[in-house]
Amino acid sequence: MCLAIPGQLMSISESDDPMARTGRVSFGGIIRETNLSFVPEAKIGDYLIVHVGLAISILDEEEAAKTLDYLRQIGELDEAKREAGDA
Repeated sequence: MCLAIPGQLMSISESDDPMARTGRVSFGGIIRETNLSFVPEAKIGDYLIVHVGLAISILDEEEAAKTLDYLRQIGELDEAKREAGDA
């Protein structure tokens, strides 16, 4: 099953091609490069919903915190960190 996960935008790499705009997004401490072409208005500090490496929408901080807390409660963030080699 695939899930869209909230993460916080930490940095942006601009490009002349709007489809190539990317950013580094933190998912509870796991940092991944993410395509930002669907959210051209995204700015550093925003929380994004990301699905398979593509940011699909901007999310408010409260909803992002709730979702990340749920993922911590069920152990998904710890498992993801182990799989990523970040823990």
